[in-house]
Amino acid sequence: MLLILFSAALCSFCVCIFLVRYQHFHARFSADYDLDGVQKFHAKPVPRIGGIPVFLGLLLGALIMLVQQNNSFGLELLLVALPVFITGLLEDLTKCVGVSPRLLATFISAVLGFVFLHAGIARLDLPWIDHVLQHYLLLSILFTMVAVGGVAQSINIIDGYNGLSGMVAIFVFMALGYVAFKVGDGELLAMSFAACGAVLGFLFLNYPRGLIFAGDGGAYLIGFMIAEISVLLVARNLQVSPWFPLLLVIYPVFETLFSIYRRKFLQDRAVGCPDALHLHQMIYKRLVRWMVGSKEVCHMTRRNSLTAPYLWVLASLSVVPAMLFWSNTPVLMFCTLLFILLYLHLYRMIIHFKSPSWLVVKKKMIRRRK
Repeated sequence: MLLILFSAALCSFCVCIFLVRYQHFHARFSADYDLDGVQKFHAKPVPRIGGIPVFLGLLLGALIMLVQQNNSFGLELLLVALPVFITGLLEDLTKCVGVSPRLLATFISAVLGFVFLHAGIARLDLPWIDHVLQHYLLLSILFTMVAVGGVAQSINIIDGYNGLSGMVAIFVFMALGYVAFKVGDGELLAMSFAACGAVLGFLFLNYPRGLIFAGDGGAYLIGFMIAEISVLLVARNLQVSPWFPLLLVIYPVFETLFSIYRRKFLQDRAVGCPDALHLHQMIYKRLVRWMVGSKEVCHMTRRNSLTAPYLWVLASLSVVPAMLFWSNTPVLMFCTLLFILLYLHLYRMIIHFKSPSWLVVKKKMIRRRK
């Protein structure tokens, strides 16, 4: 398993190096030149095709799995993920693919996973809902599509700062791999390790300097892999609570749900209309006060990188209890509710400028050059 992890990481890292080193050949269609958007916080154009090294790292891990174990599961999983990855990558290259086509591609991949990998949600440990999902196949498929698409979109939502979504994804894949090991599911353990390695190789160049971005191709691919491995882990192993993967991803998922609520009911705006009010953006603006106002690239990049660790700590507050109580539904449900309340309290505290001083990275004085 360690061979799969290290090979995937090395492959992803080398491809990232290649893409960054020779970006002058592809920057005109692969770089993000939009530096002024409401959700843009990088200081110079950066390649946003990090999904390519992540996919190739996953592919190498799946090939090693095929050779070592004579098991094609990894390749089958990547084939199912192709609609998600290709649609996201097309958006990264053309900037012409909207949210709806990307979500549709995610739904298609979820259906393919349901049909070919038996990756379907049939239980939530809530008796009346479980009865419906187990007796009405169409409803189970629809629920699986929404859940998988929602998780993929949620990873894309938090992909806003150097290292943020990448490190959260590594936390989640490590937790999924741990539980797969505990229940003896070698296939999911191997692909969790491959995914962890592929993201880790990318993260070396993404954090802290932001030399390459995951883009929509990378974010949707990572989110889909998290969702699909989670669904399969619960579907194959009855001892794993369906609330285990939900608690693992409750930070990005609730960030997405809260954003929908905020835009629709508090701002009376379209749900898909971007804004700069996500929790990670509020932390950047009101807690990371280091070198505020500086337009120097090194200062802007450093301030960007100081944001992610806040959210790594927040995400760990759901990942750790999920790993500890992966089979205990009542405790997992309680921890999920507790995390939501913590998120709302933290968001309200920041919005109303009531953050404790120890959370604030102090601002340095900036002298204007004459």
